[in-house]
Amino acid sequence: MPTKKKILVVVESIDVNDSSGSKVNVALIKNLAALNYIVTVLHYTRKNIQLGDSIRTISIKERKASCTYVLSRTQRVISRLLKINMSVFLENIFGHSFTFFNDSKSISKAIKKYSSNEDLILTLSKGASFRPHHAMLRFPNLYNKWMAYVHDPYPFHYYPRPYNWVEKGHRYKESFFRKVSEKAKYSAFPSLLLKEWMGSYFPNFLKTGMVIPHQGVEVKGEKSLPSYFSLDKFTLLHAGNLMSKRDPRGLIAGYKMFLQNNPQAKDDSILLLLGPASYHQNFLENELNDNVFWSKGSVPFDEVYTIQKNASVNIILEAKSEISPFLPAKFTHCVKANKPILLLGPFYSETKRLLKDDYPYIAEIDDARLIAILIEKLYLQWGKSSNDLKLNRADLDDYLSIEHLGKTLAPIFANE
Repeated sequence: MPTKKKILVVVESIDVNDSSGSKVNVALIKNLAALNYIVTVLHYTRKNIQLGDSIRTISIKERKASCTYVLSRTQRVISRLLKINMSVFLENIFGHSFTFFNDSKSISKAIKKYSSNEDLILTLSKGASFRPHHAMLRFPNLYNKWMAYVHDPYPFHYYPRPYNWVEKGHRYKESFFRKVSEKAKYSAFPSLLLKEWMGSYFPNFLKTGMVIPHQGVEVKGEKSLPSYFSLDKFTLLHAGNLMSKRDPRGLIAGYKMFLQNNPQAKDDSILLLLGPASYHQNFLENELNDNVFWSKGSVPFDEVYTIQKNASVNIILEAKSEISPFLPAKFTHCVKANKPILLLGPFYSETKRLLKDDYPYIAEIDDARLIAILIEKLYLQWGKSSNDLKLNRADLDDYLSIEHLGKTLAPIFANE
């Protein structure tokens, strides 16, 4: 019998309720274990979290007896007392905050302590931070078994328009990520477009990169549906953070136009927006009524997942842009829900690439007229038979499956 392969996962957080990134990280970890790999997880969540009997999880302790820890706390005190944001000055000199450096050293200390003849070391990130990747750069002896997973463009000035933010110390961050691209033997991306996008800035990613799409989190048991949800209504659901560039105005304008054209739908349809939307708060609060509901904050993942499976239509809303190389974390959950996806995104989009050009429910984010037409088509189909309103995409089920993940990773271990 062949020896089981050992994988060490180094990740910032495995708390599924703190971000979409943590959700997909946990899903990937669990699926690695389901493939019969021996999985050990070093995580910087700084709380005791277990992921199952077959997965060893170790919470990384923050280093406090260190110069960077003292400097980070001193910076906070000075900034609070003098009401001066020192990070602008300091990160332009050092590239990262003292907190980042202390976190990176805390993680590297754990890697040194717990790594033990693994066949693969996988670094996963969270948000705009790549602390595990930074920590791994301290171990040249482990580069030949290192896979750097890149979930989003980095640094931030490499995001496609309309994102145009240049971070403090961006040149240092660019140099840091060039080292990641050159030192890690393998790299992985949730989407093909993101691999190509990042490869245009760091060409070595095109040589080392593979596509590992976001995995789905299996939720045991059904959470009861909340009072704002009705199984008897045609329900359009957008779940997730409406960040500044994910503007819901076109969606809401299209939905209102749909209601004007189909007055009977006022009694049996609703648009649900679940998640934070601080950039659009004033607008949304003026739009709320019996047909438009906003949660005004985060909703527990198990509740969202239950609603996704029972909604009539799941919405994926992307920024107004020429290209969206991201694979939204919720894409996998929407596919597993097996309900039609209303995609509001640009012409060049990873989600559109996967749904394919002939998929009928795609519009630009601000095309209210087309959005209204597509909602009406879905509504009329729902009226004939809500049970027939399905996504039914076996190809996507296969692409997002554990079996596909196993086939993707198999060549790594075969070439050892």
